Amino acid sequence: MTAADQPRSGAQAVDRAIHVLNCFEGDDPELSVSELAHRAGLPVSTTYRLAQALVRGRLLEQDPATDRYRIGHGLASLARPALSRLGIDAAAPHLYALAAGIKITVSLSIADDRDAVTVFQARPPVYFCSNQLPQARQPLRSSAVGQALLAFTPVVDGLDRRPTPLPTTDLDRVRRSGFAVEIIEREDPVRSVAVPILGPDRQVWGALGVQARSARLNEELLRGIVPAMRQIAGRIGPLFQSTAAITDTPVELYSR
Repeated sequence: MTAADQPRSGAQAVDRAIHVLNCFEGDDPELSVSELAHRAGLPVSTTYRLAQALVRGRLLEQDPATDRYRIGHGLASLARPALSRLGIDAAAPHLYALAAGIKITVSLSIADDRDAVTVFQARPPVYFCSNQLPQARQPLRSSAVGQALLAFTPVVDGLDRRPTPLPTTDLDRVRRSGFAVEIIEREDPVRSVAVPILGPDRQVWGALGVQARSARLNEELLRGIVPAMRQIAGRIGPLFQSTAAITDTPVELYSR
């Protein structure tokens, strides 16, 4: 690479700062500067300077007692217009009502490259436990929310671009039933169920998912909550103004 091809230092600093912020994706971790440097793959001194700049910009916070970093309130403020524009603010009361009714956390996920990404969670006022919280990112091909997204994504330009590693029979089964189920193997197994959300243009916008211990989310409870999930998915689908940014992603995935 020639000198002319080298990124400008300012642009490189921005790229690195974004990379540092991405290290906090997931379950709201608090990280020391050395942990953050390890995740980012950067020198500790560079990471410290970037983290301090992000603290001054309110995108990160630093705990004065431990010196550990966490996501700052400034990011929440920046995210509000996007959440409102996407329609998530309008959908939130319906999701909280569903969570209260079925007494399980309800998650809203969208497709991002090869993953289903959780963008909103509504916890119930009672009966909450950590088993109800999905991973921030789940593989499209092997998760309940991912299969709900894939199964109801339409054929594009006359071509069926669904990924071949996922058996067509699995997707057909999801389409016939209207929901996807996954068993997450743990010491105490967890069952996850998801239904698709169709936007105002009838394209897949996202998926509603719930999960809980399999001993609790048994077949009987599953039959009871799926109709409620589908009802809410149908109710909130028209609230989402645009699906273009979402549905373009799975198409890119299928073509690979």
